[in-house]
Amino acid sequence: MKEKALREYRELLKNAGLLRGERIAGWEERPVRGLASSLWEAVRDGMFLCNGSAFREEALAGAAERGCFCYVSETPYQAGQGMAFLRVRDIAQAEALLASAFYDAAKLPVKITGITGTNGKTTAAHYLRSILDAWERQKGGRPTGILSSMETFDGRESGSFQTVSEPAKLYRRLNRSVDTGQEYMTVELSERMLKSYRACGIPCDVGILLNIAEDSAHFEGHESFEESLRTVSAVFRNAKTACVNLDTEHRRQVLAAAGSAERIVTFGTTGAPDIWGHAIHMENGKVTFRARCDRFHEKFTLAMPGFFNVENALAAIAAAYAYEIPVSCIREGLALATVSGRMEEYESSDRKLHVIVDCAQNRLSLERLFDDVCLRFPGWRIAAVFGCPGDRGKNLRRELGLVAGLFAQKLYITADNPGMEPVERISGEICHYAEMVGCPCACIRDRAEAVNRAVAEAEERTVVLVLGKGNAGRQRFGAADWEYPADAALVCRALDWYASCQRIPSGAKIAVGKT
Repeated sequence: MKEKALREYRELLKNAGLLRGERIAGWEERPVRGLASSLWEAVRDGMFLCNGSAFREEALAGAAERGCFCYVSETPYQAGQGMAFLRVRDIAQAEALLASAFYDAAKLPVKITGITGTNGKTTAAHYLRSILDAWERQKGGRPTGILSSMETFDGRESGSFQTVSEPAKLYRRLNRSVDTGQEYMTVELSERMLKSYRACGIPCDVGILLNIAEDSAHFEGHESFEESLRTVSAVFRNAKTACVNLDTEHRRQVLAAAGSAERIVTFGTTGAPDIWGHAIHMENGKVTFRARCDRFHEKFTLAMPGFFNVENALAAIAAAYAYEIPVSCIREGLALATVSGRMEEYESSDRKLHVIVDCAQNRLSLERLFDDVCLRFPGWRIAAVFGCPGDRGKNLRRELGLVAGLFAQKLYITADNPGMEPVERISGEICHYAEMVGCPCACIRDRAEAVNRAVAEAEERTVVLVLGKGNAGRQRFGAADWEYPADAALVCRALDWYASCQRIPSGAKIAVGKT
C-alpha cells in the first residue's frame, strides 16, 4: 500500500460531500500509516475513526497515547484536543471511503464476490465458497476466503464475522486475504453494512443481489423501499459483473441498478435468464434441479433441503459462470455445501415428529419456508417457535405474526435478542396479529421452554419449526449478550426427553450464563 498524506484523505472527504470541518494545520503532509476503529488496532502515526455503537471517548484518549495523530468523527471530543481532526457528516460513509483509499481497495488482486438481498445471503455465500474451493482443489491451490454471518476465513484467521462490521475491519480482512495468497473471497453484505458504502461502493468483481422485498425496508431501518433499493444497489457500483435474479420482486428496478456494472448475468426459473433453473424435484431425499446456459445443461444435487435453496444455488452458479469455473467443480461444490443453523432437520425416534431449525426471520424467508414444508409434508400439522429482535422495525412483528398465523396450527412466541424491550411486549404484539387470522399462540419468555412445549404438545405428524437464531449461541437481554444454547442443542434435548418419556416437564430449563 502506498502511503497517503492526511491532506489527501481530507480531499477525498471534501469531494464526496462528507467533510463538515477540519483542524489539520501543520499536519497536512504527515503520512497516515494506520487506520483504526478500535483501541487495539491503533498504531503510531495512525488515524482513529470514532464509529460504532460501542465507541467511547476513552478509546480516543487511548489511541492518542498509542501514537494516533488524527481522528475522524461527526463531533469533536475533548480527548482529541491535541490531535488533527476531520469532522464529517456521516462517519459510517466516511470510514468506508477512507478505508477503501487506505487499503487501495480497487487494486486488491483477490477476486471479491459481494452477495446481498433480503433472504438467502449466507446460504448463497457458502454455496459459492464450496464451488470455488472445489476449483482450487482441482488446481492444487489454497482454500478460498469467506466473510459471512456464520464463518470467517481470510487465510489466517477463522471464526464468526458480523456482516454489520466496520468498513476498516472488512478491508483489513481483504488485505490479509491477499497476503495469504487467496485468489477468491466471498463476502456476505447486509443492508446495514451497505449503507456505509454509498459514497464509494465495494470493489466487487461479481456483485449479486438475490432478492429484495418490501418488508426489508422496515426490518433494516430504512424509511422507504426506494431507500432500501438504493442501499443494496451499492453491491453493483464497482462490480465488473452484476448477477440479477429474474424471479425476484421489482426485477426491473434491480436490472436498472445493475446497469452500472460492465456486464449483467441473469439467473432464475422464469423468463429467459442466462442461467435457467428447471426440473426441480426431490430425488432420494435431496433437492435436484437442472441448469441451462450457453456453456452447459447439467443436473445438480443440493446437500441442503429446501426447494427455495435452488435460488441460492443458481446465484452461486451465476457467479461461477462469470469466473469461468468448470461445471464439474460447480456440481461438486453444490453437492457438498451445508450451512450450520440453516435447514437443519431432526426426527423423533418414533418418526411422528419432524423438527427444522432455520434462521428465517423476515416475511419472505418465512413464506418460502412454510411453502416448502407444505410441499414436502402434505397433510402434516405445523407448529412454529420464534420471536422478533427488540428495538427494530415493528412492522416485522405484524408481518411474521400474520404469515406464521396463516400457515401454522400453533405458535410459541419467545425471546430472540429482545435487547432493551420486554420480551412480553414483543411477544404480545406478534400474538395479536397471529390471533387475528385465527392461530392460537403461547407466549413463553424462555426459549428453551418454548421449544420443550412445542415438542411436548405436538400431535402425531407435526412439523415443528424453530426459527430465527440458527446456530447463534447467545441472546441479547438489555445491553448485554448472554451465552445461550443454540437452537439445535435445544431441539436435541427436547427430542431426547420426548423419546424417553413422551412428555417433557413443563418447567424444564437449560442453564445459561453471561459472556
